[in-house]
Amino acid sequence: MSIPGVTEDEIAKFLAETPEFFERHADLLAAARLTSPHGQRAVSLQERQMEMLRDKIKGLEHRIVQMIRHGQDNELIADRLHRWTRAILLTANAGDLPEVIIRELKHEFMIPRAALRLWGAADPFAALRFAQGASDDVRTFAGSLELPYCGPNSSFEACGWLDEPATVASVAMIPLRHGATPGAFGLLVLGSPDPTRYSADMGTEFLARIGEIASAGLSRLLPAF
Repeated sequence: MSIPGVTEDEIAKFLAETPEFFERHADLLAAARLTSPHGQRAVSLQERQMEMLRDKIKGLEHRIVQMIRHGQDNELIADRLHRWTRAILLTANAGDLPEVIIRELKHEFMIPRAALRLWGAADPFAALRFAQGASDDVRTFAGSLELPYCGPNSSFEACGWLDEPATVASVAMIPLRHGATPGAFGLLVLGSPDPTRYSADMGTEFLARIGEIASAGLSRLLPAF
C-alpha cells in the first residue's frame, strides 16, 4: 500500500537517514514478514537476512573453488612449460632443436599436429628439412604477424607442413623472430581437428611466450652476426 504524496524512494531515504527509527520501533522488525526466495512462504526479517548470508557464503565458496581450480591449472601449465624449455636447453646438437621443440610441444600440451620451418638458416643446416619449403608468401605472412594467428584453417599454405593437413580444422601460427625485430626467420604451426581448439577470440599471450622461447632456442641455427 502506498501513502498519497509519499514515494517508496522517499520512505527508503528516510529510513536510511534515520537509523534510530527502528530503535524506537523495534517491534516492527520482529513483526516484519518477507517472502523467501526459496518458496512462497513468509519469513521473519532475521530469517531473510540469514538466507541472504547463506546465499552470499555459497557464492564466495564457489568463487574460492574456482580460484583454486584456476591456480592448479596454471601450475600444471607452468610445469609443462618448464619441462619443454628444459628439453630445449638440454639439446646439445643444434640441428636436433626443431625436432625436439615439436616433439616435446606435442607431448607436453597434447597438440595433435605441429610443424615449423625456418629460413635463412646457417650453411650447416640449410639443406635440412626444417629449412626447406617456406615460400615467399609464407615468409611475408609470418613477418606481418604482430601476434600469433588463431582461427579456422582457411587452406593456409603453412598447414601443408602438418601431418594429415586435410583433418586440421583450427590452427595457431606463431612467428619466430629476434625479439622485437620486424622480420621473422620462421613460423611455428599448431593444428587440431577440433574447430574450437584455436579460435579467433582466444588469448595469445601464452602462444606468444611459446614463440619467444622457441625463437631463442632456434637462433642457434642462424648465421652468427
